[in-house]
Amino acid sequence: MPKMKTKKSAAKRFIVRNSGSIKRGQAMKRHILTKKTTKSKRHLRGPVELHPSDVESVRRMLPYA
Repeated sequence: MPKMKTKKSAAKRFIVRNSGSIKRGQAMKRHILTKKTTKSKRHLRGPVELHPSDVESVRRMLPYA
């Protein structure tokens, strides 16, 4: 049986924690930041946990994580 390939784009975007949960980066913080308030930019800082409805599809993309 051949090895399963990891989707490299998903491997760069998601990190599986030791507990098994998956963390991701926040969207909407790369550009057009002048019109966003300081509070909204501050709340976009740091990683967040992946929504439970998306976990199954991400796990399929990362078979060995």
